[in-house]
Amino acid sequence: MPSFSTTRTVAHPASDMFDLVADVERYPEFVPLCTALAVRSREATPEGELILARMTVAYGPMSESYTSRVRLDRDRLAIATTAIDGPFRKLENNWLFEPLDEDECTVHFALTYELRSFALGLVVGTLFDRAFRRFADAFVKRADALYGKGA
Repeated sequence: MPSFSTTRTVAHPASDMFDLVADVERYPEFVPLCTALAVRSREATPEGELILARMTVAYGPMSESYTSRVRLDRDRLAIATTAIDGPFRKLENNWLFEPLDEDECTVHFALTYELRSFALGLVVGTLFDRAFRRFADAFVKRADALYGKGA
């Protein structure tokens, strides 16, 4: 099962990075392959905010949509996402934002996925793998654009 993880130190506060990743409605503006995202529901729970979101990813003429459960735990500065339908047998990604000081944090990102269809995996597996590996970079670039590079 393909997986990817990275740890990056960024010149932005952990709370800003958490807010950036939690703002799922903005993903079509900067996340690789994401062409649409609709929030289906939001619910406050004892463990944090729970979002159900439907994302569409596309490359050329191919397009797939899936729904994810996104748990935002502001107290722990952690975000956990699990796909609950769509082309993935499994898709989980986790973010943890570790404050270093008030203007810097370490971002931990981990992703594991498996496509339902072997044929789809052959066609788009490598493309998804490359795109997923660019996810962390996309969020750091977005933070630099919104908050100022090295702010």
